[in-house]
Amino acid sequence: MYTHSPSCPRQTANLRIVIKLPISIVNDRYLLGRFTTKPFARRATLFEDAVVRCVHYGFTNIKPPIARIFFVKGVSWPFLRYRMLRHGYLFLPVHLEDIEQESLKGVWMIDEPSLKPDIVFYFAHGGGFSMGSAYFYLEFLLVTLELLRSKFSNPAIFALDYSLAPESSFPCQVEQALAGYNYLIATKKVPPSRICIAGDSAGGTIMLSLLLRLARPNVNGRVSGELNGNAKSVRAGSNKPGMACLISPWATLVSPAHCDTESDYLDTFRLHVFAHGYVGRKGSVYDPVASPGSCKDVDWWRQAAPLRGFAISYGSEEVLASDIRDLVELLHSSGVRVVADEDEGGVHAWPVAGLFLGSTKESRIRGVRRMVDRIAGLMVEV
Repeated sequence: MYTHSPSCPRQTANLRIVIKLPISIVNDRYLLGRFTTKPFARRATLFEDAVVRCVHYGFTNIKPPIARIFFVKGVSWPFLRYRMLRHGYLFLPVHLEDIEQESLKGVWMIDEPSLKPDIVFYFAHGGGFSMGSAYFYLEFLLVTLELLRSKFSNPAIFALDYSLAPESSFPCQVEQALAGYNYLIATKKVPPSRICIAGDSAGGTIMLSLLLRLARPNVNGRVSGELNGNAKSVRAGSNKPGMACLISPWATLVSPAHCDTESDYLDTFRLHVFAHGYVGRKGSVYDPVASPGSCKDVDWWRQAAPLRGFAISYGSEEVLASDIRDLVELLHSSGVRVVADEDEGGVHAWPVAGLFLGSTKESRIRGVRRMVDRIAGLMVEV
């Protein structure tokens, strides 16, 4: 069950978005101008700034069971088709297939299905563990696949549709990620070294947890692979992925390093509510597998690290910024290769959000292009 943050009556909340929000935008952008204390406002367009402020309002005021309606396939798919038609695309430019095997669900995308992929971008979506779907991220994934084409001969993407919290709690999502990983190896015959595991926000958490579980499957007396045969066949330490690419990873579920900023659309209190919903009543937000940033064991991280290390991107103004910096430092101290990109003035998961909000084609794909460049730079060495 979700708990609710202390809030004003509904009328006051509506008053804030109708009156106070426009006033704050005028004050920050036109009265204070370059002297505003909001770094994101100094670099963003009016549209980007307004939407981010509205998203912050929604994040702190709209209950997840209601908000998740906007992210489901039934809403996301028609919206994508509409955006495609606006740009003259009648059909998807790639082969797309829904995958559903026992507890494993996801979307498989590839240019040429008759040929083996030379890289697979294995992605887990964000959404506080309680919202989101692979279909909501399809536009981001299609752009990623298009840019990967310039670096690889037949790239593919597998987007995991994991069970959402609080209806399903940890370790369910990590076991599903493990099942998806082995599906790529056992069914799609993809060498582990050609897999780039990836995720944004909570999806980044799940993929970090997957790495820790792959390294040490017997954690707290529980063997990874409880759900199905796909997961059971993965052997610890024998199937490291080529690399990990993380966008604003939520490394530590609950941390004093999480700090509200004037720019970001996330809210620390609500974030921690989501964290407790993810682990459930019997779990702990300090479990090192559930909350990878809580794992300070450098040997464990050394064992868990992908073959070519990590590419991590985040915004300097996001709630999770300090936590992500701590993760990068921890990985460095473990002797793990990390390429970190801190976007000055940026907010949470901007490579994804900016794709929808950017005013020009280049501004929309800038974050994704940099991500793909990092992937190519690391994976070509595998």
